[in-house]
Amino acid sequence: MSDGSIRLQKYMSECGVASRRKSEEFIAQGKVKVNGRVARIGDKINPQKDLVTLNGEKLKNEAKPIYIMLNKPRGYITTMSDEMGRKCVAELVRGAGARVYPVGRLDRESEGLLLLTNDGEFANMMTHPSCRIPKTYRVTVRPDISDKQLESFQNGMMIDGRKTAPAKATVLERQENRVVLEIVLFEGRNRQIRKMCEELSLDVARLRRMAVGPVKLGMLAVGNWRELTLPEVEKLVGAAVGQNGR
Repeated sequence: MSDGSIRLQKYMSECGVASRRKSEEFIAQGKVKVNGRVARIGDKINPQKDLVTLNGEKLKNEAKPIYIMLNKPRGYITTMSDEMGRKCVAELVRGAGARVYPVGRLDRESEGLLLLTNDGEFANMMTHPSCRIPKTYRVTVRPDISDKQLESFQNGMMIDGRKTAPAKATVLERQENRVVLEIVLFEGRNRQIRKMCEELSLDVARLRRMAVGPVKLGMLAVGNWRELTLPEVEKLVGAAVGQNGR
């Protein structure tokens, strides 16, 4: 905008507080003030002139953008804090050198590639429904899977009252009462793979995210993290822009 003002939740995400969506929750809860006044959804601020606080602490956008890949273990929830005392992914990235937050989610019993960042624009791009960045999972199910069940992933199925977008499901390995699948999703609904498998009467024994778009988990050890390379960040942004332009 010509006067230098931007939406409050955008500024908060740029400060590394949280994603835009989470920032809106903080605003709705009355935790955010602009120049001493309780902020409202839709407010705009001028970062050069206005004082923004969260829970009484001044926000300032001076963080260097950082992009992290974590190999999330089972048993950790995808949040930076938890009132119930459960293990959070924040415990695994304490040495990142900046306050980062998760891009999307993996449920507590799922594992694998989880992106974290302090770049709100990047996070929004990666999670926006219009971008449809594919996410690849390695899923072990029991007891077995039929061709008809495999086709259901591609055809879509009703989950929580809404039909899923077409997904890809391929058999990687088949043993007695155990099948390893590669499943590629193009949307990010809550516990989607587990719910789809439940709909097909399949028991999920293990679920790991192996890739987000062109970026793969590779040999990163469970519980470890590393910064994404510049080419990896550029590929992810390119994939998002390409999908959004379709």
